[in-house]
Amino acid sequence: MNLQLHYGLLGSLEAALIALAVGFVVFMLWWQVCRRIGLSQGHAIGWACLAAVAIGAGVDIWKMFSLGMVRLESPLYARLALASIHDPDQLGTRVVLEVVGALVGVGLGWRAFSSQVTREGDTGGD
Repeated sequence: MNLQLHYGLLGSLEAALIALAVGFVVFMLWWQVCRRIGLSQGHAIGWACLAAVAIGAGVDIWKMFSLGMVRLESPLYARLALASIHDPDQLGTRVVLEVVGALVGVGLGWRAFSSQVTREGDTGGD
């Protein structure tokens, strides 16, 4: 998927919203899987958080990690490393907002689906 995001804080917020949607969808999938095999809500939340962060922020986290591993003594290597990043000035902000967005998406998914279970389990009387 090759989305053209804006630069600066607006692009970071767009990436966070995409990660939020990914977190919600991933939680929905893990919720179904865990319900079918008999695992608890905690398993669904944990695996969904891990998968959502890996999918939603994984590429930018990898680019940030690899910047620390690349030998940037040469201006050529520094230019090549920075050329592969969409907005190198906002990389750290984008990573933080993507992680937060993915975790909030999982939380919203948990809130939406746990309220369905509560409504289904409600017998309506004492």
